[in-house]
Amino acid sequence: MTELPQARTARRRYVTVCALLWLPSGLGLASMVLLLGERGMSLATVAGLFAAHSLTVAALELPTGGLSDVLGRRPVLAVAGALNGVACVLVGLGTTAWVLAAGMVLMGAARALSSGTAEAWYVDTVQECSGPGADLRTGLARGGSATSAALAVGMLLGGGLPWLLGLGPGLGARLSEATSGAVLPLSVPMLLGAAVRVALVCYALASLREPPRPRTTLRSVLRGVPVTVLDGLRTGGRDALVRRILLTAAAVGSAVATIELLVPGRTVELTGAPGSGAMVYAAFACVGFVCNGVGSHLAPLTARVAGSGERAVLVCLGTGATGLLLLAVTATSVCPVATALAVVGFCLLYLGLGAASPNQNDLLHRRVAGAGRATALSVQSLALQLAGALAGLVVGALRPGPLPWLLTGALLLAGALLWLRRVGAQPAPGAAVAPGTPAGMS
Repeated sequence: MTELPQARTARRRYVTVCALLWLPSGLGLASMVLLLGERGMSLATVAGLFAAHSLTVAALELPTGGLSDVLGRRPVLAVAGALNGVACVLVGLGTTAWVLAAGMVLMGAARALSSGTAEAWYVDTVQECSGPGADLRTGLARGGSATSAALAVGMLLGGGLPWLLGLGPGLGARLSEATSGAVLPLSVPMLLGAAVRVALVCYALASLREPPRPRTTLRSVLRGVPVTVLDGLRTGGRDALVRRILLTAAAVGSAVATIELLVPGRTVELTGAPGSGAMVYAAFACVGFVCNGVGSHLAPLTARVAGSGERAVLVCLGTGATGLLLLAVTATSVCPVATALAVVGFCLLYLGLGAASPNQNDLLHRRVAGAGRATALSVQSLALQLAGALAGLVVGALRPGPLPWLLTGALLLAGALLWLRRVGAQPAPGAAVAPGTPAGMS
């Protein structure tokens, strides 16, 4: 079937929003911890600031997903961009713990508001112009690739800009002196991120058109959001496929948390010094984002080769579990062969997770109604985050070595095995299955 121009336009706009949404996050990943240290924050205070961010996201994930379903995608995404812009300025310029805490809380609120909102807009728009049987996987895959590319570019820029400002005739020192210490070289990536957030707000308001929604009042919003959230939770409880997707998200969250917790220590062991270890980890993170993006790009091909979206998820998560197994068997060695195998495992994990996500979400969007789409994505995100937090506590309490990797690999393999048995077709409420679509195919 020939793709309609409106669907191509929606895909292009969705990819652009993904890039604008995640580029500032990549900028912050490279510089934020060092910036907070330069501001005089102790490691315990830095951990507390990140905890404030995580708790805010967890607390608001479901209510903001419901808000997006009730109020609309475009206004919620614009508010998320505006809050994130303010948060970047506060973190980039803040010198006291309470200002930095306010920035991290605003950043968490913005993260919750943006969770799944752009993706829900894309699916709504494509299904409105092309019908419920429209191809979603290609757009979701390209959005995932754009996200990974933005994170990788942001990581490189965020790490490179402060270094470049420190070269030559002391440009960074003059910048700090001219602003009375308000702007440090490490502040520049955060302030650049704020500028990108402004661009996101402008682009979202100008380009993300959506069908008219019923006129809302504050009372109707306050009444509608809890109902939407409860409907989303009930769907996860009663629908076997959605429940499987949530369990898979929890397994993926455990794998990602383990990588983020253990790989930095392994790079320090490899290089012998914290500074060089941090630089190698940044390079590894970029490689991981690139592999994730390549995996996302290959998701439609994976589904075609595997025969269905469900089989593709099985294959991709199995690939990720294989990567974790390689990391486990090389956990106690830093010899060149073991290091090379560990790098291969790291890449396989991110490649598999990148290819699994669009196929999984394609199945999810065909299972839930548009009125609860953002909420369903928020429930999925919450499952990933909570499982990641729990896995981080467990892995952190274990002795370093193969065991943490093996446990996490077993969880991801269990998540893959959930997809061995197919679930019968059950379209979203109120949506017809596209003519000629076999049961269980997507």
